[in-house]
Amino acid sequence: MLKKYLQLIKPKIIFGNLISVIGGFLLASKGNVNYALFCNTIVSVALVIASSCILNNIIDRDIDKKMERTKYRILVSYSNSLKMIVFYAIILGISGFFLLYFNVNFLSMGLAVTGFIIYVFAYSLYMKRKSIHGTLIGSIAGAMPPAIGYCAVTNRFDICALILTSIFVLWQMPHSYAIAILCLNDYKLAKIPILPVIKGITTTKNHIIFYIMIFFVCMSMLTITGYTSYQYLIVSSVVSLLWFFIALSGYKTSNNIIWARQLFIFSVFTITVLSIMMSIDSIKLIKLLTLLS
Repeated sequence: MLKKYLQLIKPKIIFGNLISVIGGFLLASKGNVNYALFCNTIVSVALVIASSCILNNIIDRDIDKKMERTKYRILVSYSNSLKMIVFYAIILGISGFFLLYFNVNFLSMGLAVTGFIIYVFAYSLYMKRKSIHGTLIGSIAGAMPPAIGYCAVTNRFDICALILTSIFVLWQMPHSYAIAILCLNDYKLAKIPILPVIKGITTTKNHIIFYIMIFFVCMSMLTITGYTSYQYLIVSSVVSLLWFFIALSGYKTSNNIIWARQLFIFSVFTITVLSIMMSIDSIKLIKLLTLLS
């Protein structure tokens, strides 16, 4: 039973999002980490994400039955009452929101609530099933964790928080489109109006290139605005350019599945490197400025 409840919260998704929370938190901390605040932020965001994942699983049961990669999810074959699972999700979500409000700050809670509402209601219940723009709406929700981590420390939504949010929105678009190409037949069977289903793979590749280019510009803004040093910029630029070249190779590939898998894997690597670099680079930057002064 415990294993089933653990699978419902999608641990891999939680872990991936927490990396971005840590990146935003340490970027704002500038080497002076409040560990109690750090732990409260991590735990509370994890609870909120877990809650949204469970509710997404419940909403997507009919879709998951039709898709090869999701047809073995627990709730697809779950025949018992869903009341306990809904209760489980509600308790996790409320606990996360309360922790953010009382142990972090109101702004971080507000961002978490915003992301939760967008993901569960705007995206899962409607946009994913009805609009080609569902991916963009979902990416907004997915960009909340780094902003929450940053605002947990600063308690203000400034230009850096806006840049962080934009970076993660732009990153998620090619990342999600790579998944869509990988699982194209599944999305067609489930009648999900995602870009490669509606407009085709070539158009999707054009969009991927566009978003990675804008991502590169936005990623660089952290250094241009003075929040990170050139070490972050150099490492992140190299990784982002490699991601861009992999995307470009899609125009010449003879196997879209292999290419999309490579693009997907490298997208995860790219955002992980960015999160790590903004974490450690901000510490080095503040030390350098201290020495110079």
